[in-house]
Amino acid sequence: MTGRRVVVIGGGLAGITAAIALRESGIDVTLLEARPRLGGATCSFTRDGLVVDNGQHVFLRCCAAYRGLLTRLGMTDAVKLQDRFDVTVLRPGPAIRQRRHARLRRNALPGPLHMALALASYPLLSFSERLRVARAALAMKRLDPTDPAVDELALGDWLAARGQSEQARRALWDLFTVSALNIAGDDANLALAATVVKTALLGARDAADIGVPAVPLGDLHGGAAMDVLQRLGAEVRLGAKVTAIDVAQDSLPGIGRMFTVRLGRHADRETASPLDRNAATAANGMAIEADGVIIAVPPDTAARLLPSAAASAASAAWQGLGSSPIVNVHVVYDRRVMKLPFVAAVDSPVQWVFDRTEPSGLARDQARAAGQYLAVSVSAADEMVDIPAARLREIFLPALGELFPAARTARVTDFFVTRERRATFRQVPGCERLRPSAATGLPGLALAGAWTDTGWPDTMEGAVRSGLNAARELRLALDAPTQAMAVPHPAGVLGADA
Repeated sequence: MTGRRVVVIGGGLAGITAAIALRESGIDVTLLEARPRLGGATCSFTRDGLVVDNGQHVFLRCCAAYRGLLTRLGMTDAVKLQDRFDVTVLRPGPAIRQRRHARLRRNALPGPLHMALALASYPLLSFSERLRVARAALAMKRLDPTDPAVDELALGDWLAARGQSEQARRALWDLFTVSALNIAGDDANLALAATVVKTALLGARDAADIGVPAVPLGDLHGGAAMDVLQRLGAEVRLGAKVTAIDVAQDSLPGIGRMFTVRLGRHADRETASPLDRNAATAANGMAIEADGVIIAVPPDTAARLLPSAAASAASAAWQGLGSSPIVNVHVVYDRRVMKLPFVAAVDSPVQWVFDRTEPSGLARDQARAAGQYLAVSVSAADEMVDIPAARLREIFLPALGELFPAARTARVTDFFVTRERRATFRQVPGCERLRPSAATGLPGLALAGAWTDTGWPDTMEGAVRSGLNAARELRLALDAPTQAMAVPHPAGVLGADA
């Protein structure tokens, strides 16, 4: 395949994955990213000497494609993966009136029995509620997430029809579905919720073991990807904003359909570093000829770039996927207030809270080494995304104090908020039929992104899988040999029952 050239538009996880897979197939790759960094929605920035991730990202042991990407990036030692699924769940309120602490921990039995003891002893639900949860879980195990009828159903309606109380939905089901799908639990797409529950909680024994980054996201993904792509001989251009993709059929003998990728002025040029400004200047007004193109950007941007030869009613449909926000609340205390690496909460504005002291560099700051940096991740944050930071401080500091008594007397040395307004597409009933496949109908042009049809929710795993799907489509179109970085077969990753 020497001489064949593919342009990948977008340097997020999907674009990075596709670029690596294609380059490993011997195809010349040019990766274009409008921003001055790689990594897409997983990025970091510096604030008052701390390295801050834009949001907290986690993965599970069953995320085979994402973990495969970490291996290719040489970053498997830069994450911490639990030996076994173990989550502490906190609830505010007087301890004398109700149980405030619970623990969900799998045992060594094969799935789905590995979660049975944790459910049977879960103190935030009554005995009868736990029995009904077990019955509903078995019923969900029989669901087929690929059934179009299941795609049209809401999780809340399905659970209510199977006797799940409001308390059961909030204290157990929402713990996993809200953070995984970034939508209110009752409004979630049943097919995607079933994928999460069947794969992670009812599948292989170790499927739900939780992994978290041990280094900043900018190093874990963007920095590592730049090193690998350059080592593989791929061309990476930052500050390169694509404005159009033109198609010319049979422009060269023996080649067939060719693409012209046009670049324009980079929107962030004035705030970029001198090196990135030079890259942006070099990109302005340029055109790149390619045998194939992968569009690995959000759906609204992808729709604008789609050539007229590939435009169809389908593109209008997937532009209707919408978006859901995530709000991240960052709090730095002058002392340690939380002993665990992360906890979940119910009946609280806090959903999940993570200890970011080590990755942020706070522990290495001699002046603040005794302190602790907590990051609160709030999914399905439609009602909070526009609330001013001062008001969020009034909400979340008392809420953290309710969960962690030591936080009530600790001094807050910093408080700030990051907002991901378009963190994911809206994973509501009917969304699966709107998600496009990697193939566009135009040979040599493919789509990638966690919003495309991967069979997974809009997650890092979904993004990587989409990149692999797109690379496979391009290899078929260009008749390139298939390499080992193929998409894992669902039965091999999710288990035969998933």
